[in-house]
Amino acid sequence: MKIAIAHDYLIQMGGAERVVEVFHDMYPEAPIFTTVFSDDRLSRNLKDADIRATWLQKVPGVKDNFKGVLPLYPIAIRDFDFRDFDIVLSSSSAFMKSIQVPKHTFHICYCHTPMRFAWDYDTYMARQSKSNLLKNMLKLYMNRLKTWDAKTSRNVDQFVANSSVVKRRILHYYQRDSDVIFPPINTSRFKRATNIGDYYLIVSRLVSYKRIDLAIEAFKRNGLKLRIVGEGPDRKRLESMAAPNIEFLGRLEDEEVNKLMAECRALVFPGEEDFGITPLEANAAGRPVIAFQGGGALDTIVPHVNGVFFRKHQVEDVLEAVEKVEQHAWNVDDIITHARKFDEENFKDQLKKYVEQAYVNFLKGG
Repeated sequence: MKIAIAHDYLIQMGGAERVVEVFHDMYPEAPIFTTVFSDDRLSRNLKDADIRATWLQKVPGVKDNFKGVLPLYPIAIRDFDFRDFDIVLSSSSAFMKSIQVPKHTFHICYCHTPMRFAWDYDTYMARQSKSNLLKNMLKLYMNRLKTWDAKTSRNVDQFVANSSVVKRRILHYYQRDSDVIFPPINTSRFKRATNIGDYYLIVSRLVSYKRIDLAIEAFKRNGLKLRIVGEGPDRKRLESMAAPNIEFLGRLEDEEVNKLMAECRALVFPGEEDFGITPLEANAAGRPVIAFQGGGALDTIVPHVNGVFFRKHQVEDVLEAVEKVEQHAWNVDDIITHARKFDEENFKDQLKKYVEQAYVNFLKGG
C-alpha cells in the first residue's frame, strides 16, 4: 500500500503534531502533505520527513500569522494530488479532512475535533481581545465555513475520533459514525522523581480557551507556587493577571519539561480539551492531575487514581480540587500503570491493524 499523510499545518508543536510524529514513525516513507510549515518549529522527529506544502508556504508572513489567512485554506487544499496513493491518512482539527482524493484512494481521517473555531465560535472567541465589529464579521464567515465543513465531511471514507466527546461531535455535526482510538503517549520519555517540589504546573499553549486565567486566579488566592510552561498570544494578558507566586517559563525543551512534570505536586489542566495528552504525560512521570470535568479528560482521568476533577469553571472549584490533591495519598505506581495503557506502541499496533482492515473493507465496497 502506498500511503500519504496529511495534516492541517505544521506551525506549532502541540498534541496533534505529536500524533503526526507517530504517523511518520509508522510510515516513514509516506510524504506529509500540509498547507504550511515552519522549519524552525518542526520537532526533531519530523526534520527528515518529506513535507509537501501548498502555495501558502510562499505567502509573506504566513508562518507568523497563519490564522490571518483563514479564508485561503479551503482554496489551497484543492491543489493536492493524491492519484499515486492507495491510502491517505489525514490528521485534522480544521481543514485537512476536506481534501479531495480519487475514487480508488481510501481516505481515513484521524479527527482531533471538528473545527472548534467554527462550530463553537462564541466560546472560542469569548476571551479574545478583538473588537465586537471584527467578531461579528468573523461570525458571518464562520457560518459559511460550517456549511462547507459539513459538506466536505463526505470526502472522508472513514472517521477515527481521538476521544468519546469527539466521536459525539462527529455524529452531531457531520452525521457520521466513527471509532475511537486514543492518541499516543510516549510514556518512556518520563521518569518518576525521588523528590517532589513545592509547585504546581501548567504545560500548554497560551490561548484564551485553555482557561489558564482561571488557574491563575485560583493560585493568586491560595498563594501556592504555579509554574506555567508555554507560549502563545494570550501570554501578555495572563502575565498582567499574575502574582509573584506564579512564574512563566516560556517554551522549554522536552527534557526540561519532563523534569518539571516529574517533580511537580500536580499538573493543572483547566480547559475543556478534545483529548489532552499533557495530563497523561504527567501521569507517566507519576504525578496526579487537576482537570476540568469535561471533554477528553473524561476518558483519561480516574478520580483518586490519577487525578481529581473540578466541575465548574469557577475559582472556588479549582481551589477545592487543589485541597483534594494535597490531602490524598497518591500511589505513584498506580498513576504510572494507568498512563501506560495509552502508550504509543499500543496506539501504533491498534491503528495499523485498524487502517489495514478498513482498507480491505473499502476495496470490498463495504
